[in-house]
Amino acid sequence: MTTTPTSRTTPTAEPESPSRGARLADRAISALWRLPRGSGYTVTRALRVPMRDGVELLADHYAPAGTAHGTVLVRGPYGRTGVNSLFSARVYAARGYHVLLQSCRGTFGSGDDFQPMVREVDDGQDTVAWLREQEWFDGRLATMGGSYLGFTQWALLMDPPPELRTAIITVGPHDFNRATHGLGAFSLRDFLGWSEMVAHQEEPGIVNGLVRMATADRRLRPGLDSLPLADAGEGVLAGRAPWYRDWVSRSDPGDPFWKRAQLDAALDRVQVPLLLVGGWYDLFADQTLAQYAHLHRRGLDVALTMGAWTHLDTVGKAGPGSAHEALDWFGEHLAGRPGRKRPAPVRIEVTGADGGWRGLREWPPPAADHVLFPKQGGALDTTRPTDGSVAFTYDPTDPTPAVGGRVLSGAAGVRDNRALESRPDVRTFTGEPLAADLEVVGVPVVELVHRSDNPHADLFVRICDVDPKGRSRNLADGFVRLTAADGDGDVVRLELDALAHRFPAGHRIRLQVSGGAHPRLARNLGTGDPAASGTRTRPSHRVITLDGRSRLVLPVAAR
Repeated sequence: MTTTPTSRTTPTAEPESPSRGARLADRAISALWRLPRGSGYTVTRALRVPMRDGVELLADHYAPAGTAHGTVLVRGPYGRTGVNSLFSARVYAARGYHVLLQSCRGTFGSGDDFQPMVREVDDGQDTVAWLREQEWFDGRLATMGGSYLGFTQWALLMDPPPELRTAIITVGPHDFNRATHGLGAFSLRDFLGWSEMVAHQEEPGIVNGLVRMATADRRLRPGLDSLPLADAGEGVLAGRAPWYRDWVSRSDPGDPFWKRAQLDAALDRVQVPLLLVGGWYDLFADQTLAQYAHLHRRGLDVALTMGAWTHLDTVGKAGPGSAHEALDWFGEHLAGRPGRKRPAPVRIEVTGADGGWRGLREWPPPAADHVLFPKQGGALDTTRPTDGSVAFTYDPTDPTPAVGGRVLSGAAGVRDNRALESRPDVRTFTGEPLAADLEVVGVPVVELVHRSDNPHADLFVRICDVDPKGRSRNLADGFVRLTAADGDGDVVRLELDALAHRFPAGHRIRLQVSGGAHPRLARNLGTGDPAASGTRTRPSHRVITLDGRSRLVLPVAAR
């Protein structure tokens, strides 16, 4: 139920024209991205938007100079200037849309303390209630934004306002417990790093910010490598991110702590058309694909774009295409222009040589299983072995490192894995050079007959593309955390990251198996002690049986 704020603040700020620097940046982006011609706009800064508890949130209102086609609401914690205003507001205001760019509570002048995810449902509703009272609001509303700005959209969709016409959600999670603990271990590097970044993001100075970015790994290292994990992280954060201890300590999705950060109900309540944008190497890619699948099953008008992007690429590398898609989507669903310009409901970028973009009716497309068997000696082929095994030891005091993959940091995405694969705690199985191109589209599966002398063990698996020069590039990962409740010697099944990749002729397919990915995921201490508070460690000695039950199943795209 929507609650109207109990008080209203009348704005006193005056609209102002963009600065010369802003106008130059607008023209540069328009030319570089080949956007349709824009017009002028004004901005009214630091409007005070009242919430039901008396707190006021600051927002900037961008108003088009000509005819308006509706209002776009953007809510986030990362500020209202620089690239945030350029990509989230100015591009769209110059093309006929009112944009309200608002800072979440506790950030960049908005009242109260920042508590990630906690108040976004109520604050979104109260912001829309304020919009209804503005003379420039014509009753046509859309939302947009990426990452946390996507989460705030799902928060509004918990009780969709009647004015809402559409939403564009880019790499936006709807379940934050799933984001932090969904793989079975805490996503340590990403969420210690994010917490530290947010804790310092309002410190002045561009140079200071660049230095902090460049030195992040060194500053975070004590919180990543030391035990106990919660204390080590708080030592790095120095009390400036009070949510972190709860994040790292509370893994159970049923814990009441997570209730306001789990917005699965929004996927059943939304009724308007949605455009979802994700990246194959984005840490929230699994949620983006799950959102599409759920909404598609409901019969909703939902479109999906998945590019070869990391989380941060959606601001830069994906920017031009995403802006064109957004303008087309708003033109259809907010401005009411006839005709759909999007050629297919699902657009995916296929990585690998001559991959390119594909239009699909739905995700995943039809595929046939291509089964490969790992063998003693490191081979990987289609013939089923009858006997064999490989062994390795995982030592939590020297944990297997993480390289690339679906992470938030600058080392995300595709990386050369050769140094990682040279370690004794990593086992690889490699196929012969392919005689013809092989296009894999969908969710690969790895099944391993696994034994361990320690029941508290992790399995991390990865598919790589090995080129003729021997460079091994990661494509998709899978992870599982095992306990004493799992049977020793049973088949362990791991669903890997969804992918769309063409292995060119002459390349080889590689399966990589290890016991962890530190510090991407909190290491398994091997004792059963809680990851957040444990300090004791115990290694695990593993055996993978290669008798035909261990296998890699690749979904090969139907021609």
